[in-house]
Amino acid sequence: MGPLDGIRVIESAVVLNGPAAGYMLGDLGAEVIKVEPPVTGDLSRGMEAMYGTYLFTPDGRSVIWEAGNRNKKSVVLNLRNEEGKATFYRLIERSDVFLTNYRPKALQRMGIDYETLRKHNPKLVYAHTTAFGSKGPFKDRAGFDMTAQAYSGAMWIAGDRDYSGPAMTVGSVYDMIGASFLAYGILAALVARERTGVGQQVETSILSGAVHVQALNLSSFLWAGTGQARFSQKRTRNPLTNYYQCADGKWIVLCEPAAKNWENICTAMGMQELIPDKRFSTPKIRAQNYAELITLLESKFATKPRHEWLSIFDQYDFPYSPLNSYEDVVDDPQILSNQCVVETDHATAGKTKAVGYPVQFSETPASVRSGAPEFGQHTEEVLVEILGCSWQEVDRLRNQGALG
Repeated sequence: MGPLDGIRVIESAVVLNGPAAGYMLGDLGAEVIKVEPPVTGDLSRGMEAMYGTYLFTPDGRSVIWEAGNRNKKSVVLNLRNEEGKATFYRLIERSDVFLTNYRPKALQRMGIDYETLRKHNPKLVYAHTTAFGSKGPFKDRAGFDMTAQAYSGAMWIAGDRDYSGPAMTVGSVYDMIGASFLAYGILAALVARERTGVGQQVETSILSGAVHVQALNLSSFLWAGTGQARFSQKRTRNPLTNYYQCADGKWIVLCEPAAKNWENICTAMGMQELIPDKRFSTPKIRAQNYAELITLLESKFATKPRHEWLSIFDQYDFPYSPLNSYEDVVDDPQILSNQCVVETDHATAGKTKAVGYPVQFSETPASVRSGAPEFGQHTEEVLVEILGCSWQEVDRLRNQGALG
């Protein structure tokens, strides 16, 4: 039983930014009912590729759909049909949270905007995320992860300093950041409702999240007039905070911002002769002679494969890390032991690994209880068990076009 056991969420959201917040709540034990339109359902069910990368599983399932919709029930309702809309309102009356990422005009047109739904449930937490926010000149514009990166300035922090153009972070990272902030807002609103008995609207956007995660850089710009420069592997003034390639082509990261482990690093690498070297005697002097030190470290790292360096470094207490590929990550014992990646039982794929949970609970753990649902898989179950519909009423709703 997760910490949100007993909380019911109605989700009307598509692709990843909104749905990801829904699966996060589902991981924590909430009952998440995804209301999908007839015929097409969530658009991500049919998304074959993103930015040129093919994203279908061998058995024909969209990875985007699977990534954003575990631990949910799928219900098909036609919100353009009066009976379908009335059924939707009945669900809202029996729920705690409504979650959506449709644009404001679409919500009003569909009759599922905040002012409408709060009339059916004054205690409802209405959670809304968009690309650019619900106010301002871009409030009605479409947008995605990439547009938020561009608008927030994030494309100027990615990439190496020696490349002068903008760089995009792939993998819908900023969609997931925005989804995490939406889930954060929902949890805070549920706590407030517990104390006051009052529901409210919670709003965020992909853009808001993209700006917020750059808090240090933007604070530096606001206070000092300049943000942090992009990192440069060849020109960093602190060679002890850098990444280096080993003899087997794999990489290691040293991360010594305080520069207090100079002697330990030299000893671990068998470069004790550098300890008294006047070119590198203090952090300030090392910064002046950074190019020479980077060259020496690159040459030394290239003499051994990464696993040998890691075995040596394990005997010392300075910050370092393998620079992992995804192939490394999914089988790494540190990753697995902290449930960053977990094993699940998928209805069609069987035993499989999935992204896990960023937060651990000692008494009410998060869990993956089901994979992404089939289209409309739980329509009858929800109508009968939650709304108390008879099978005759279900048939009537279907015949009237309420269920698509």
